[in-house]
Amino acid sequence: MSSTAISQLQPADKREVIVYQPYYPDKNKQKLLPLALALYQLGQVEGARRIEGGENLSFVATWFVSRLPSELTRCRMQFDGQADLSYEMTVLNSEFMDYLIDLIAGYEESKNIDFPQNFYRKLLRLDDVSTL
Repeated sequence: MSSTAISQLQPADKREVIVYQPYYPDKNKQKLLPLALALYQLGQVEGARRIEGGENLSFVATWFVSRLPSELTRCRMQFDGQADLSYEMTVLNSEFMDYLIDLIAGYEESKNIDFPQNFYRKLLRLDDVSTL
């Protein structure tokens, strides 16, 4: 899904959105939830990770689609079209949807398709590394 396609997303059906709403008490997140859910249902997005002081790194993220916020989804991300730059994580749908909400918010602000920093911390398991 390119930036043009994100701008053309049709909000998800209200009946589907209602299932996820309790997970996002923030009104701004609730406002973007129908678009994030529509993106989620596509099962993939293409974008570019911003690299400070360098060129953006293109990515393709794909995931398994399921219906309930409490179910798990597996997200796979491949950078720059290279198999050795592939990462995978499994998270609750409600958590992944939160990342997609932030992606849409970032897109609306900068027209750049990129996941938030906390998504990458989880994907690269940086939060799992304990400090000595």
